[in-house]
Amino acid sequence: MGMGSCVGLVALDPESNVAGIAHFMLPESLPDKPVDQPGKFVNTGMEHLISEMENLGASRDHINVAIFGGAQVLRPGRSLGAWAQIGERNVTSAKQHSERLGLTVVAEDTGGCQVRTVQFYAESGQVRIRIVGQDEKILCNLRVN
Repeated sequence: MGMGSCVGLVALDPESNVAGIAHFMLPESLPDKPVDQPGKFVNTGMEHLISEMENLGASRDHINVAIFGGAQVLRPGRSLGAWAQIGERNVTSAKQHSERLGLTVVAEDTGGCQVRTVQFYAESGQVRIRIVGQDEKILCNLRVN
């Protein structure tokens, strides 16, 4: 999965072997507008992902997560309005909602100005990150906390 200013999250409950992955575009849904695509927003998407994992047998107390993305990919100096620092706002929202949901954030690879690609191997729990022009690296293992 590739990430620019969007934020991604991989989640694993190593006890139940239930895993999930999500790609969020925006930090928060609008309070006065119905949400038809909960995965588009961090606040509604995380709730949905964790609820679906729980339906499959996961326990919030055991879910480990890794957060990635949130780059500043839009050119600085332009009038960006609401899009200014969207990557940073996405990351902040993901961290806040992880804490509110009682999830353990094991690792993160966020910020900067480069696009990332993530690979998540649910069986081993390994999360790998590649940034354009750099070697792939192991970010963490969600089975080890």
